Amino acid sequence: MRLDRLTTTLNIIGWLAVLLLLLAMGCMLGFLLIRGLPTINLSLFFGDVSPKEAILGLRPVWDGIWPACVGTLYLVCLTVALALFPGIGCGIYLAEYAGKRQKRWLGSAIDILAGIPSIVMGLFGFTLILFLRYTFLPHANTGMLLAAICLALLILPSMVLTTREALNAIPEDLRLTCAALGFNQRQSLRHVLLPAASRGILGGIMLAFGRAAEDTAVILLTGVVANAGLANGIFDKFQALPFTIYYTAAQYQTQEELQRGFGAALILLLLAGGLLLSAYAIERTYHARWKKG
Repeated sequence: MRLDRLTTTLNIIGWLAVLLLLLAMGCMLGFLLIRGLPTINLSLFFGDVSPKEAILGLRPVWDGIWPACVGTLYLVCLTVALALFPGIGCGIYLAEYAGKRQKRWLGSAIDILAGIPSIVMGLFGFTLILFLRYTFLPHANTGMLLAAICLALLILPSMVLTTREALNAIPEDLRLTCAALGFNQRQSLRHVLLPAASRGILGGIMLAFGRAAEDTAVILLTGVVANAGLANGIFDKFQALPFTIYYTAAQYQTQEELQRGFGAALILLLLAGGLLLSAYAIERTYHARWKKG
């Protein structure tokens, strides 16, 4: 009887926690939709510049979020490009080639890297550029490349762990079948294991996209500014949606500027939410596929 009461109490607490979480999420999303949805129009993106001239770069956009959207896209693509091959390669090595001791040491190093706060990673980037400026590269400065490198270090652990888990989740029977067919380890990995784990690996890449798109602390110290316009190269200063939202919230002068901040936040939320939902759908498909055998 006493055990039943304890179980019932824990169930009630669990349901209350879930309801509290859903209520908090609903309030936040509802508030953001109410404040941000009316502002989503061409003026939010391009200001008083025509969309054609803004997209082609013929006129700069100073009162719209178009440069921040483009800067975010460039930054995320550069970040994932830098982290893609080291992340997947390290995950493959841990799953297929590393010995027990190497797995333990490398796993610990990746766990430590995953636990580093993003603001510390931003400070690392800022310190690195100061070191380079006073030693080998006197003209070194913060910019998109430095921000992308720091963000790549931030998302690298999740890509490594996702790749490793995707390969480890492959049924052992498939490996035995490859060996029975005369495949060596490289051939098995290239022709069977990686295609079989591709959905799980792709889910990790999508999660990395979402993390790189929404982080503010790293880019705050490594090259983002409020009114840089469209970046001309990877060494230039740039604009990004997370920093635009932060800057607007801290420096707005009118209610119209604040409303544009809510609109930018809603755009960023839709972008990150779309990436996370895509990753979730891919992972569900991956697990369902292998669960059926």
